[in-house]
Amino acid sequence: MKFKATVLCENYVIGNTGVIAEHGWSIFFETNHGNFLFDTGQGKAIINNARIFNIDLSSVKAIMLSHHHFDHTGGLLDALSVTGQVDVYAHPELFKESYSVRENDKKRYIGIPFARPILESYGAQFKFNTTWQEILPGIYLTGEIPRITEFENGDKNLVIQKGNQFEQDPIMDDQALVIKTEKGLYLILGCAHSGIINTLNYVIEKTGEDHFCAIVGGTHLGSVSKEQLHKSVEALKKYDIDSIGVSHCTGLNASMILAREFKEKFFFCNVGTVIQSK
Repeated sequence: MKFKATVLCENYVIGNTGVIAEHGWSIFFETNHGNFLFDTGQGKAIINNARIFNIDLSSVKAIMLSHHHFDHTGGLLDALSVTGQVDVYAHPELFKESYSVRENDKKRYIGIPFARPILESYGAQFKFNTTWQEILPGIYLTGEIPRITEFENGDKNLVIQKGNQFEQDPIMDDQALVIKTEKGLYLILGCAHSGIINTLNYVIEKTGEDHFCAIVGGTHLGSVSKEQLHKSVEALKKYDIDSIGVSHCTGLNASMILAREFKEKFFFCNVGTVIQSK
């Protein structure tokens, strides 16, 4: 499997005139089995940035969604307006209602901003699944990731409403993209709400391989406890990883810690970053 991936949506832009940054995440993949999107950002940047990078979104054969949050699904309608009818791979909980409730902050809806009938009228052909599945030869979606570690407890401020009460959203719809090559694995995270270590362990279990050429994407280490951040970083250092490119929800503090620990293996995975298989 050979591929080229270009980051279309992310929180930061470095040195690309005309490109827009947004709090979101989207990558365009070119492969020998066709082109596809992993996530679609918030919706403010995907069309503009694809134009700047001369990326033809009408060539997209499939769209894969890491989870239901607006900063990963908000650009779906814009993408569909270009792709037309296309398969959209997602978890069945894509349309659930979820909220962010932080200290001194009102309840804020953070789910997908579009109703299913609207998206389907634009051409979305939803393929819902909860388990590990091969989408294209050598390209997999993890489905639900088992929560095994004792220290990866997620973000307690991300909630779902049950009656008049809020409870932490376990975000079971969180999934990652795995590309298997002759040189090793490429792991593309959405936000790693399942925990980055849980995700790595599950990918190793399902593929039977433990060498990661690259891990890129959001790690959600910017919004978890200091204990979880510390234990996650220490555990991450024990894996066979050639490079790690963080993005989006990792947070600047966690990014600096990862940069210090991984040294030359670390890079920022911002808008315009290109990842190519070895």
